[in-house]
Order: sequence, then structure tokens, then C-alpha cells
Amino acid sequence: MIKGIGIDMCRISRLEKALKDPAFLEKVFTAKEKEYALSRSGRARHFASAFAAKEAFAKAGGWGLGQVGLKNVSLERRQGAPSLRLQGNAESLMQSLEARSAYVSVTHEGDFAVAVVVLEG
Repeated sequence: MIKGIGIDMCRISRLEKALKDPAFLEKVFTAKEKEYALSRSGRARHFASAFAAKEAFAKAGGWGLGQVGLKNVSLERRQGAPSLRLQGNAESLMQSLEARSAYVSVTHEGDFAVAVVVLEG
């Protein structure tokens, strides 16, 4: 049973400007997200995809991103489909919604990164 669906779009050029502030990078992204994006060309698009995934997760549950916590949701990319790693408040909120799984899809084209999250119970 679907418990929620969220979508978010992030302007890559806007995030690229924000990345000039090291405090922003530390506040928003996990070590794995930074490691992945910094090891790729076009790093801003990878950070924008991760940010959009965090927002889409919060929207899927009807929560605010502040309630979820920026680092409590991490976009992980391995071979195959991307996934979300949840911890802290994100895990608690999923349990309160009686959701067992969070599915994510991300894409980027031109100056935009988009993420969709489906929560399943």
C-alpha cells in the first residue's frame, strides 16, 4: 500500500552557488553523498539530485525537511537503482506513518535535478 509520494526539482546552478560555502556542504550532505559527488564530474548536479531526494522524501510523508533532518536522509548510489538511507528522525517518521520502504528515482537534465520518492507500507 502506498503511504506517500513526493517529488522535488532543484536548480543545479542555484545549488552550485550554495556549494561555494563549505558550511552549507557540511550542514546538508552526509559523508557518503559528498564522497560520491566530489568524485564525479559535474559535482553540482549530483549534489542537487541528493538535495532533491531529501526534499521529495519529506514531501512524501507530509513532513517538513526541518522535521526530518537534512542528514537523516542520504541518497546512496550503487550499481543499479539509487536508494535512500534513513536514520534518526527519518526512521521514526517512517514508523509513525507505518511505512516500511522508501523508493527513490533521480534524474538531471540541463539546469535541473529531479527526485521522486514513494513510501510503501
